[in-house]
Amino acid sequence: MPGAIPPRYIRWRLPLLVSAALLILLVPFLLVREWTNYSDDADRHVQHSLQVEASSQRLHALVREIDSLAFAISSGADSPQLRRRLALDLAELDPALERLAELTRDNPDQQQLIGRLRTLIRQRLELVRGLVDAPAEEAQRLGAIDEMYGRYQIRDLFAEFIQNEYTLLSERSAYADSQRDRARWLAFVALLVQVLLTGGVFWMLYRQEARRTASEEALARASARALAVLQTVREPIVLLDGQQRVLMHNAAFSELYGQPAGTDAAHVRLQEVGSGAWDDPVVLQRLADVLSRDRELWDYEHVQRTADGQTRTMLINARRMHLPDRADDVVLMTVSDITAQKAAQQRIADLNRQLEGKVEQVSEVNRELEAFSYSVSHDLRAPLRHVAGFADKLARHMGDSLDDRGRHYLDVISSSARRMSSLIDDLLVYSRLGRSALKLQAVDMQSLVEETRAVLDTGSAVDAEESGRAAHRIEWRVAPLPIVVADENMMRQLWLNLLGNAVKYSAHSEPAVIEVGYERTADGDHLFTVRDNGVGFDMAYAAKLFGVFQRLHKASEYPGTGIGLASVRRVLGRHGGRIWAESEPGKGATFHFILPAQDSTTSGSFNA
Repeated sequence: MPGAIPPRYIRWRLPLLVSAALLILLVPFLLVREWTNYSDDADRHVQHSLQVEASSQRLHALVREIDSLAFAISSGADSPQLRRRLALDLAELDPALERLAELTRDNPDQQQLIGRLRTLIRQRLELVRGLVDAPAEEAQRLGAIDEMYGRYQIRDLFAEFIQNEYTLLSERSAYADSQRDRARWLAFVALLVQVLLTGGVFWMLYRQEARRTASEEALARASARALAVLQTVREPIVLLDGQQRVLMHNAAFSELYGQPAGTDAAHVRLQEVGSGAWDDPVVLQRLADVLSRDRELWDYEHVQRTADGQTRTMLINARRMHLPDRADDVVLMTVSDITAQKAAQQRIADLNRQLEGKVEQVSEVNRELEAFSYSVSHDLRAPLRHVAGFADKLARHMGDSLDDRGRHYLDVISSSARRMSSLIDDLLVYSRLGRSALKLQAVDMQSLVEETRAVLDTGSAVDAEESGRAAHRIEWRVAPLPIVVADENMMRQLWLNLLGNAVKYSAHSEPAVIEVGYERTADGDHLFTVRDNGVGFDMAYAAKLFGVFQRLHKASEYPGTGIGLASVRRVLGRHGGRIWAESEPGKGATFHFILPAQDSTTSGSFNA
């Protein structure tokens, strides 16, 4: 459905929104904290360097002040105030040195300088104590000054110490600047990410809203379509609640039971609808069982008198159904008017009973006809044998005294008796084809055609030899034929009649061309074709071809009894097939017949 939200999108939508919101809130906090940490580190480094510089300057000043006091006392300006000041400075010297060492404990280079500085200061203090403890001569003072500012001078060490600290401060400041630049870039990237994430969130919300709107529209359209279909269905449909009150119904229900479309159906009970058409305790109980016992009602017939005053037979189907807008289940009931169907069934039953009587009558007539034809055929054989036998005896008795006219009469009597005998034989075969039971088996049609062909070729050769004329040449064109499921004897009779007709009616064609074809129809049935180039016939008389004793040519030209094609049709009728013919006078004839497909196979696969 257009606008439907994929289930996978629904599953991941909330985690994505929560992740985006966390990133929008968390990334700025982390960046600000990181930037603050960088700034705090830089400030601490600067403060530390300033403290180191101040401590070193203080230490240097103490050393110089101690030197000055020592020289003043040794020069004769001794006073208690100077000695007290000197004592204070000396007491402050070691703590200042230790503080400086503590401040630079993480710097090995500075620790080395402090060690050298400590050694020099001790040596200078030895000189100071020597000057303070005993008055010194001018030369002794000058020598101490030379040693203090020459051998034990500390100004360069302090300068180097402060320079190292400034170098470290510069490195730390540069690192802090780089970190601040990095933080700025990160802030810019974070801002860009925030913008993208915010845009993504808004886009997702927009998509969600668009999909929700589309889903609501699609749901509304689907509901409208469902309602339109419900109203268009010509079978009455109704929804019932647990108290069998009508919740909804379509227009067909309104038309059949006179329920107005605008009625508030929620307050109408089913037994009050249609002027009591549903006021049947059995039907109401069965509908109640649909909800209470979860039983479906299938094809329940109920005779009602509807709003139009007609008595109708209704087919009721009901099942339990859950509606999304209700907490309880409802009953969906459909009603079909089968009054016409029931009347048609009754009419069909009456016709079937009549037909059964007619079939019984026809069967009885057929049995009588079969018995009549069989008895007539058998009862006629003895007189025919007598007629033929006495005609031959009379001819031999009369001998040469018989004139031509008498001999002609005797020939007519003999030939008529033989023809009558052939008619009786064919009639018996025709009767047997209708009475004998089918013995279905796999029949190789190729073998039957070859067998029939051999019989016909032999008969043609014998006839030619007896008549003293040249043998009639027949060109056979037989396509590959299948194996079918049929009665073998009946199929043999079928091929003998069809191919015999083709040979007989192509006797004046030289050479006679007889084709046997085969193909499968679209339904899988077997379609056989027998085609000759004989005399043919007029299609106006095609309806007579398959009747008993029906002939389209004179018996003097083409002998026969007129039962062969009727036997073919009876054989195919017993097998569920059919036959038809196509022809033109002088252009041969084509016979098509179909055998329904059963459990058949091709010749090759059967032999395999």
